[in-house]
Amino acid sequence: MTGAGRDLTCPSLHLEFGLRLDVRMAPKHHPTPLSGGDRKALTKELGKARAMTGILAAQSAEMRAKGAALIRQADRLLCESWNERMRSDGEPIDPSPTIDQAINGGLPWLEIQCSRCKTPNDVDLAALKHPPTTFVHDLASRLRCRKCAKAGRRPSATLLQLGWQPRHPRGEV
Repeated sequence: MTGAGRDLTCPSLHLEFGLRLDVRMAPKHHPTPLSGGDRKALTKELGKARAMTGILAAQSAEMRAKGAALIRQADRLLCESWNERMRSDGEPIDPSPTIDQAINGGLPWLEIQCSRCKTPNDVDLAALKHPPTTFVHDLASRLRCRKCAKAGRRPSATLLQLGWQPRHPRGEV
């Protein structure tokens, strides 16, 4: 009880005063049985539970690794599919993979070409200051050729394909 006559052990009063309740669970306590047979049975069951915990944790880690590998493979296939559609249609295809999917799929380089001077170049998607959820085809209007910019023009870039390494020597983009 407090001086005001309120019980602070009541959860509703804790919240009323702005106090935070600690809701973490205490470790399970198993009282040790008095008889020897019960003690042995309890020890055996606790050992099985601990072993099962280790087995389930190992299976969980294995499944997460398999899932990450499958997502990486799916991202790579999406990027390769987009590259093939780009080669066949010759223009940015919507929808395209996101920057994050391209990087995760192992294709972190975007091959581009200036629409005015036709200078080819490669852009490192990991180094771009764009959210990773930005679609690759949305970058076409944002990427500019520095060579043409020096001449007072700012044409947009033409997207060619995604790649796993740069194809052109470091240039002016």
